[in-house]
Amino acid sequence: MHSAAIIVTPISNYPPRTHLFPQNIQISPPQFLAAAHPSRKMAFLGGLASKISAVGDHSGAGSQTLAEYMGKGGANVGDELVVLFTHLEYACKKIAALVASPLSSNLGKSSGAGACTSERDKPKPLDIVANEIVLSSLKNSGKVAVMASEEDDAPVWLADDGPFVVVLDPLDGSRNIDASIPTGTIFGIYKKLEELDHLPIEEKALLNSLQSGTKLIASGYVLYSSATLLCASFGSGTHGFTLDHSTGDFILTHPDIKIPPRGQIYSVNDARYFDWPEGLRRYIDTVRQGKGKHPKKYSARYICSLVADFHRTLLYGGIAMNPRDHLRLVYEANPLSFLAEQAGGKGSDGKVRILSLQPVKLHQRLPLFLGSPDDIEELESYGDVQQKVNPGYDV
Repeated sequence: MHSAAIIVTPISNYPPRTHLFPQNIQISPPQFLAAAHPSRKMAFLGGLASKISAVGDHSGAGSQTLAEYMGKGGANVGDELVVLFTHLEYACKKIAALVASPLSSNLGKSSGAGACTSERDKPKPLDIVANEIVLSSLKNSGKVAVMASEEDDAPVWLADDGPFVVVLDPLDGSRNIDASIPTGTIFGIYKKLEELDHLPIEEKALLNSLQSGTKLIASGYVLYSSATLLCASFGSGTHGFTLDHSTGDFILTHPDIKIPPRGQIYSVNDARYFDWPEGLRRYIDTVRQGKGKHPKKYSARYICSLVADFHRTLLYGGIAMNPRDHLRLVYEANPLSFLAEQAGGKGSDGKVRILSLQPVKLHQRLPLFLGSPDDIEELESYGDVQQKVNPGYDV
């Protein structure tokens, strides 16, 4: 977490954006000449070309963009939320282009610039750049009153008349950029609490950001990997949209995701096994030997990127966890638990439902267990699964 130069002052005072990469970078790659000749563009694939074209053709009536899904023919979330998501989409496309560019390796590190370089002109770590991209887009939407981010010490007040509050982790897993490991953006959206409008900016910004997860009206994540996928819920199921780079649209590819009731995968850093409480050790020992309520042996899959580990769990089932007081309730645990529940899964701190917890601090940490409902219930039955001590390494 980095200190923000501006905490909760009006956005008009926010420092001008520094241009860290050429301004003429296009978010969607330009159409190549071969695109006009489908018969030639994948000729080298032989007979496989026709099958790939059929799968990838979004021109038919069966395809649906995120904007279309949110409209009156789909979720019908209302024009104001559509406008907000349009700007959020744009920000995430810029981040996707940035993390895939040669610049990402340098931006992933703090720079020790020479004495002649001003503080404002120093290259910034990639997560700070991502934060500024999202901040600018949300400001331009005109629909956001408050943005609360992992990268800022306190919420940023954007607009008095904005109807929404956005909480987010702009770039989860940025430490893995150099190894080209998947990263992601996590966000949650609330309605602004109008009953707080009479309070000073700093106070109402914080209280709006500390709403219970039960009050979320939407949440989502964007996975930057072999594909760029935006997974979102508006309170009526969880749906996945994949970025079509030829059009710049997020296309509905994973409608109404349902997490399996039970999986066969657990995701955790089990190098810390001997630091775990007895209950968690017994649970892991039991399921990987096939002696739990599921008769098959569980496998371990751990990427150490929260969005990537959760995405796999959402599709295949099982459980993704961090038993330490490490992940943030407001802008990581709550949005992902909302998505899990909308897909038929669960989010727990090892004892209680995540969405039932009332945040008391913006950067409040807690253990997090996400996944299939039967797996979460079995885990909780072992009682002592929260790791409350962290010997030998930092939180």
